[in-house]
This record gives sequence, structure tokens and C-alpha cells, in this order.
Amino acid sequence: MTAKRVRVLVSGDVQGVGFRWSTRAEAVGRGLSGWVRNLRDGRVEAVFEGTAVDVDAVVAWCRTGPSWASVTEVEAFEEDPTGESGFQIAR
Repeated sequence: MTAKRVRVLVSGDVQGVGFRWSTRAEAVGRGLSGWVRNLRDGRVEAVFEGTAVDVDAVVAWCRTGPSWASVTEVEAFEEDPTGESGFQIAR
């Protein structure tokens, strides 16, 4: 399988623990590594690293997210998949 790494910035009603936790759970369920964090401007930033199919699926999930998150925009940037993501996405 092809390795892939993507950084995403999610805008909308996403600030807080709920969206961050849901995103981590979605990524962990697919065996991805990376991290998810809230930004001070109200967006959520995440890095997903793993097989291209699984990363694409989680990025697609971010574009809709839970109905309560009211995602308005997702910016996705592909990065060098050989780099270290820093740590495993926490359960």
C-alpha cells in the first residue's frame, strides 16, 4: 500500500474536545498515526499518516464530520510521507 501524509485545517463549529476526539477516534480506527489539536483561531489542525486509502477516507470524513460540528471548510495539504508525524494519535 502507498504511504500518505496529509495535514488538514478544519473550519466551522469544531473548536472543543468533541470534534477533536471524534477525529482521533476515526483515525485510530483506521490505524493512522499523527495528531489533532485545536487552534486559537477556532479551527482544528490534524496530521494523518498511513496508507493512502485510509488517509483519504479520514480526510473525507473531516469534510462532513459529525452533524453537530457544522464543518464549513477543510483545507488539505499533502506532505512528505517519509517524515515522522511526531506521535501516535491518542485513544
